[in-house]
Amino acid sequence: MVNKQRLIDEFLELVQIDSPSSKEGKVAQVLVKKLEEIGCEVIIDNAGEKTGGETGNVIATLKGNRSGKKILFSSHMDTVSPSIGVKPIIDEANGIIKSDGTTVLGSDDKAGIAAILEGLRNIKENNIDHADIQIVFSIWEEGGLHGAKNLDYSKIDAEYAFVLDSGGSPGEIIVKAPAQDAIKVKIIGKPAHAGLQPENGISAIMVASRAIENMKLLRIDEETTANIGIVKGGIATNIVMPELEIVAEARSLSEEKLDAQTNHMVETFKNAAKEFGAEIEIEVKRAYGPFNIDETDGIVQLVKKAFSNMNIEGKTASTGGGSDTNILNKNGIKAVNLGIGMKNAHTLEEYIAIEDLINSAVMVGEIIKEA
Repeated sequence: MVNKQRLIDEFLELVQIDSPSSKEGKVAQVLVKKLEEIGCEVIIDNAGEKTGGETGNVIATLKGNRSGKKILFSSHMDTVSPSIGVKPIIDEANGIIKSDGTTVLGSDDKAGIAAILEGLRNIKENNIDHADIQIVFSIWEEGGLHGAKNLDYSKIDAEYAFVLDSGGSPGEIIVKAPAQDAIKVKIIGKPAHAGLQPENGISAIMVASRAIENMKLLRIDEETTANIGIVKGGIATNIVMPELEIVAEARSLSEEKLDAQTNHMVETFKNAAKEFGAEIEIEVKRAYGPFNIDETDGIVQLVKKAFSNMNIEGKTASTGGGSDTNILNKNGIKAVNLGIGMKNAHTLEEYIAIEDLINSAVMVGEIIKEA
């Protein structure tokens, strides 16, 4: 049986360890100790050196005592800002844990970490036979999936991976997620005095405005989205804006549609620059690829059986967000993302139901048994 109070206490402990992206060193050391106490062999890879972070990914292996599929559980250690000085509150009346409203809670993704740790302890304490189990607690997932991209895959030989990092309640199985293109644009106009000779300038903001006016953005279709996220430029109000930088993105479950949307955005920027006589620099990078696991696949059937053991109906779903799951699949490890119940993630209203936290830990144990 899952130790409810231990699970809650550990979750509260973890969210109070500051770990913004690239600054996961303290929580990594705590997790190494916890995993070793469970009986795991633990290493930290060199992803931190590659990314400029405080630490690398924590990689652990719990040796098994029977044959079966070698599986991997993964969650990320970093949290989005503001996440310094989290003060978690147990709201007993509503059965949830939330922050005090000045920071995020950090259940994204420390609820996943706590569930994995408790699930492993439950297996060990009840002497349940299992095959080898691997664990990855990754760095810098938020804002780029950098930990998974720089994971030492020579240390990973699991057949199936279960990423605990989705907002649905336990029972949700994410089998489809999009690819994303990151688009950086620099518009180079011409400065001029805005009060004396504005007609001699080329306004970078006018170029950007014309491009965005003619651009398809936000929800493109049921599989595709696009967004202008950051706009930076300008020197002073009396100077025609000479330069402007834009950071944008496009996502789609279909790589063909993604290519079309990205090309449309690029061409729209180029056409606007040509119209005004501005120069333009555009960089496009495929941030990550999509994944699409068939509902009849063995990994889906395994996790559905685990949920059935819990009297929970396992349901497959798709998402518009990327996660470490995308990168694991790209590197040849079949992976699905599982709902653990974090709600309003990336906001000051983030919370998690205690029942979902407990069921997530039970889920880990049942997946191990079924593997």
